[in-house]
Amino acid sequence: MGDLDIALPKNMWKMDLARTGEYCLNKTRNGKVDRRNAIEVIIVGAGVAGSALAYTLGKEGRRVRVIERDLNQPDRIVGELLQLGGYLKLLELGFQDSVHEIDAQRVFSYVLYKNRKNTRLSYTLKHFQSDVAGMSFHNGRFIQRMRHKAASLPNIEQGTMTSLIEENGTIKGVQYKTKGGRESSAYICSPYYIVCDDCFSNLRYPLCDLKVNVASYFVSLALENCKLLLVSKALSYANYGHVILAYPSPILFYPISNTEIRCLVDVPGQKVPSLSNGEMAIYLKTVVAPQVVFILTIDQGNIRTMPNRSMHVAPHPKPGALSMGGMIVALFDIVVLKDLLRPLYDLHDASALCVYLESFYTLRKPVVSTINTLVGALYKVFSASPDPARKEMRQACFDYWSLEGIFSNGLISLLSGLNPRPISLVLHFFVVAINGVERLLLPFSSPKSPKRIWTGARLISGATSIIFPIIKAEGIRQMFFPITMPAYYRVPPVD
Repeated sequence: MGDLDIALPKNMWKMDLARTGEYCLNKTRNGKVDRRNAIEVIIVGAGVAGSALAYTLGKEGRRVRVIERDLNQPDRIVGELLQLGGYLKLLELGFQDSVHEIDAQRVFSYVLYKNRKNTRLSYTLKHFQSDVAGMSFHNGRFIQRMRHKAASLPNIEQGTMTSLIEENGTIKGVQYKTKGGRESSAYICSPYYIVCDDCFSNLRYPLCDLKVNVASYFVSLALENCKLLLVSKALSYANYGHVILAYPSPILFYPISNTEIRCLVDVPGQKVPSLSNGEMAIYLKTVVAPQVVFILTIDQGNIRTMPNRSMHVAPHPKPGALSMGGMIVALFDIVVLKDLLRPLYDLHDASALCVYLESFYTLRKPVVSTINTLVGALYKVFSASPDPARKEMRQACFDYWSLEGIFSNGLISLLSGLNPRPISLVLHFFVVAINGVERLLLPFSSPKSPKRIWTGARLISGATSIIFPIIKAEGIRQMFFPITMPAYYRVPPVD
């Protein structure tokens, strides 16, 4: 099933393109601009974000042009697990059929393993229809299905973006190379240019301050027709992701088809063992395999790596342009952007539109900051450390997730995007830390060594040092008090 390729029909992409280097403007006899057939929005990138946005804006009546450098089915090792909150947004945007006919698997959350013990976390699904859950799949198949959907409305062309066309501080269009290598350009008359390209794209840099940190690498293997073992105990929870708190950092398993399981091994550091000379295979066999058995797959090869990047973005609002991306966060973003653009008949006033859409960055912040902060904090907590305080924090988090009710449900709601409230995240995180201190100091009736008291104090201090820098990078005011931001109260410009 791993080599299933979803091809797009050759006539799928309608290419009623503007004449090279010319504005898409028609003028009436009295000399006024006729915008009835002009391109309103250019979207660069037809991945999850670009395809979903193109279809959504097309349904809203916008005239959209999409430029994608490669329309072949992508082959990626990330973007394969869609959390419940993201799937609900997918349904809201009308993309429910994008997970059909690609051997997608329903996912009910995670099982967490530590020291031969496990605890199962589950989404609270009682308020949803029976077919609602998280979804996992081959990323490339999913994207091709989304492109099929998007192609029913906008014009899409295969081409490689080279630069932005800017006049007097306003983005007026894009310069790109066609599939055949011909230099071309597309202009927008009622301008909006949106970058939905991937995180490696240099097109984002003119639109934001982008701070990228590579903390580790994902090493990927696809396990076919196998039975995974964890210290001689089968990972027997069907339709769950499995997170192993291994040494030196977590290992993740989740199904991507009916016969395949994706294994992502996190390798800390900015440099990984070499694939070409066999160092990576040796690392997996000697460090990872004793904790999780998959030596046969290592010997079969097909090991792939990808940097695990943390990215903090400070947007530079520029007339005529907007940047977005990702998967679950992007689906939330598209719903926000759709609602903001709906009252606008005409997008021609780029300066007024730029001021108005500053509210986009404010309205999206609670969702994106909650997910980013929790993922970043959990990664640091779950990574092994010789520090006794960090070890206690790791155990406290495992114990907390083992509790039922509001404790485990609260954390999984935050992680899945169902509860995008930053204050809930901070409260849960420090309750985890306090739970760790309680383990160290209770019962109070028995004397405690100064070492245990010191470890408890350092546990609280360590929890603070983990979460506060992430919150600071996301923006404290934007994250917790968005209603105090002037952009929160922007009203649509008058046409």
